[in-house]
Amino acid sequence: MASAKPSSLSLTGRALRLLSAREHSRAELERKLARFEEVPGALAEVLDKLEAKDFINAQRVVDSVVYRRSAKLGVGRIRQELLAKGLDPEPIAQAVAHLKTTEVARAQEVWRKKFGTAATQPQERAKQARFLAGRGFGGEAIARVVAGAFDPDDA
Repeated sequence: MASAKPSSLSLTGRALRLLSAREHSRAELERKLARFEEVPGALAEVLDKLEAKDFINAQRVVDSVVYRRSAKLGVGRIRQELLAKGLDPEPIAQAVAHLKTTEVARAQEVWRKKFGTAATQPQERAKQARFLAGRGFGGEAIARVVAGAFDPDDA
């Protein structure tokens, strides 16, 4: 009996339920709700109405991802997440440009939480560099942090 309730939701109800949890791009909502569309074109109509009422807003999606992920991830990973959401390139480029200004400091903080001390062996440095690269930080930031050349006044 519990499964009967969710199947009776309209497309608008389903979209609002998703949007109440976090910001979603139009492309994400299309992908998640397409299987529930019974009448062709109904989903596009619902999404148009939600966009007109500003329930769907691409800039808020970008801001939300940057806010939630920038403390742990580098520019590369954040850019990839934004592209996967089907957003326009312009807001992504603006967010990436802003994130690049703080990348070394953010990489330093992630490194400090994980490792805390400078590597003394090449294998340790390589491990630390791989960790930061996996988090999406750029080569220059990784080199500065792992080499211990980080100066808080530079960031």
